[in-house]
Order: sequence, then C-alpha cells, then structure tokens
Amino acid sequence: MATFTKLPSGKWRAQVRRQGMYRNETFTRKRDAESWAKQVEIQAEHIVASGYQPVPEGYSVADLIDGYALECNMGGRTKQATHAMLRRELGNIPLKRINSIHLRDFIDKRLAAGAGGVTIAADLSFFGAILKWGKHSRRMDLPTDLALNARRDLTARNVRTRSKERDREPTPAELEQLFAHWRDNNRQKIPMATLCAFALATSMRQDEICSINIEDVDVAKRTVIIRDRKDPKNKEGNHQTVPLLPAAWAIVESALQLRKVGRVFPYQASSVSTAFTRACTKLKIVDLRFHDLRHKATTDLFSVGLTIPQVALLTGHKTWTQLKRYTHTKPADVHAALLALTGTKPGAA
Repeated sequence: MATFTKLPSGKWRAQVRRQGMYRNETFTRKRDAESWAKQVEIQAEHIVASGYQPVPEGYSVADLIDGYALECNMGGRTKQATHAMLRRELGNIPLKRINSIHLRDFIDKRLAAGAGGVTIAADLSFFGAILKWGKHSRRMDLPTDLALNARRDLTARNVRTRSKERDREPTPAELEQLFAHWRDNNRQKIPMATLCAFALATSMRQDEICSINIEDVDVAKRTVIIRDRKDPKNKEGNHQTVPLLPAAWAIVESALQLRKVGRVFPYQASSVSTAFTRACTKLKIVDLRFHDLRHKATTDLFSVGLTIPQVALLTGHKTWTQLKRYTHTKPADVHAALLALTGTKPGAA
C-alpha cells in the first residue's frame, strides 16, 4: 500500500511498498503523489505477473533506440545510419503503442523510397534486436516478435529478402587488362597490382588485406593473424590465424623488407575499392568488383585440390553453406580434377 506524508516544506512524500519493492518520491501536490503511487503499484503487479515492467508513460521508440545506442556497440557506418533512420521514421511513436500497423507503414514508406527487400529486412532485424534489448536488458514488456513477423510479411508481399548470389569472376583477359593498366599508370599511388595479386592468392576481403599488421606475421610458420574477422555471430575478437601460401608469402616477404612495424599494406580499403572501380570504368570492364576477386580465389583454391576445411580456413567461412556461395565449380573443372587424380579422360573406357 502507498503512504503519503506531508513534509515540513509543504511538499508530499509518496512511499510504495509492494511485492518486495520499495519506491519513494516527493511532489509539490498530493494528487501528483497519488497518481505516481498508483502507477508504481500497477507496475509492481505487472512485474509479479509477467516478470517484466510495463512501458513507462511518455516513453517513445526514440527513447528505446537511444538507450540501445548508449549501451550497445553501434558498429560501423551502416549500423549507425540504420539507427538514425529508424529513429527518424519510428521515433515519435509511443513505445507502448508500437504495433504491426506501424511497421506496415514503415515498410510501405521504405519501398516507396526505393529501398530493396534485403535492405528492409536488415532494417527490421536491427529493430528487432533493439526490442529484444529493451525486454531483456531493461526488463520492459515489449513485443519482441513484432519485427520478426514484419519480416515474414515481406515474403507474403512478394518482396525479395535474400540478396542475389553473384557468380561474377574476373576473366584472365580482364585481369591482364587491369594489371597492364596499373603497370603503365605512373600516377597510381596505391600498388593495385600487388593488392589484387595478394587477394587472388589469399581470398581475403579488401578490409582484411588493408588491416594486416606486420607484428601479426609469423615468418617462421608463414602465417598471419586476421583480427576481428567478419562473422555473423562474433562481431569482435574473431581472430584467425591463416597460412600464407607461396604466392601470398612472396608478396608479404617483399613488404617486410620495406618496414618492420605497422600495416603490411598501409592503405584505406575504401581507397582500394575506388581505385579498382575507376580502373574497370576506364577499361570498360562491366560489373566487376574487388570482392569478386575473392570468388575467383576461392574457386582456384579448390581447383588445386584443397579440401573444404582447408579452403574454409583461408576464407574464414564457418559452414559449407556460406562457403559454397564463393565457389563456382563448372563441369569442366570436375573433368580436370579427375584427370589430375587418375589420368582418366572423360569418356575413357
């Protein structure tokens, strides 16, 4: 029960003891104290019944998003931009009233703005993570399945939520064009030919290549530690030691002769991507990205006879489902592998 005490100052102190919970607050007017006490009692009953507290009055979606941002790692620019967009589009809604209609309208607006299904699905996943944080970290009674159900609605609306798998790889002729272009371009400050050769020899991502530290290279074992390697479940601390095969080691060995500390390739990943795209545009090479080198490198690793676990160690993939997106094995590759193993040509008796 709540008790109210008039203080010598003329103000009112409200005290609530209920279900093992104690709260007190001071108000100028008694009716404000009584209103506050009633809300606290309702909250206490709700916590006992559900294990979670009701969403406070006046608490908005923006308040929840801001709380999440203060406590959780906001990651890179993409996550920060999504956070800002969700706050802008949904922030004014009272949190206790957020429902499926709000998310329906959100999806409509995102589609009208030209966002694709993959992007919208990612937006909803992020919002779902914020709702789960509010429920389990702040112990608020929130509908955590709201965003998940909205994602399912995308499928019912025939909105594609999975990105189209790329099978683009650079051809030998395209690589020859690119390497010749960089070799003859005296104004090219970033050694793009070296970086691309390293990517083809390792299957590493461009940001992984540009973040390798000399201190993480083991000369005796010819390995390198890739720190915070991309992983859907482990955002930080996913360090992985990978071998440097002969072609990759030759490039690193040359770099070690130039410097003893710092990064092996001291260039920004974004600058490398820009330089690659600029060269493709100049040479009229259509729809080729730096990341496509990773596809070719992975396919080449299989073609020389490495096993799935061995290739996965180099690429960083945890499952075959993830890895197979980067392999583009053709029927001719199977025939060539059989010939190498057994000396038997296709159709031979």
